Amino acid sequence: MGSYRKVGDDILKEWLDFREEELGSLTCKEDKEHFIYFEEISEDILNNVSGNNIEYVKSRLEKLDDNIMEYMHYWFEKYYRNGFCDAVELLSGCLR
Repeated sequence: MGSYRKVGDDILKEWLDFREEELGSLTCKEDKEHFIYFEEISEDILNNVSGNNIEYVKSRLEKLDDNIMEYMHYWFEKYYRNGFCDAVELLSGCLR
């Protein structure tokens, strides 16, 4: 049996990228309620940090933002992609 996890034309990845862009557009009230307003929060924090610490705090906030995005990408990839692949493999096994 071929592996569904190793593909050249990755339709699932394209769909996840599309969903990420669409979800990032905050199209409804519920999306807005569950959005991470990182830029606004960071700006508020930086406005309340004194002189010499601003650049340090800014770099740490940027690192935190990158870390959160990597974390989300990892879990989405792990559960959406692998869950989808597991379901396809299960269904294909049932059809034999």
